[in-house]
Amino acid sequence: MQARNRLLDDLARVATGALGVAAGMRREAEEMLKARFAAILGSEGFVTREEFDAVKAMAAKARSENARLAQRIEALEAARAAPARKRRSAPAATSKGPK
Repeated sequence: MQARNRLLDDLARVATGALGVAAGMRREAEEMLKARFAAILGSEGFVTREEFDAVKAMAAKARSENARLAQRIEALEAARAAPARKRRSAPAATSKGPK
């Protein structure tokens, strides 16, 4: 009986050691894959999420500023056109009247 227990204990130790080695290999493989993906993404010109979000915020700000300036230009053009219409519609004072 003791031989069996000893054999089972040895098998359990071997299995535990193998699982430890497998876990270490898994961690090492994950790290290698992460490093490889980072290198590939870096070489292809991809950006990080933080960079993307910063540019997205800048674009949104530029769009709103552009819309605001477009409204301002329209208002200025309307204000400029209004006096020109008044000048055209007002009768011209001439000195050719009866004396």
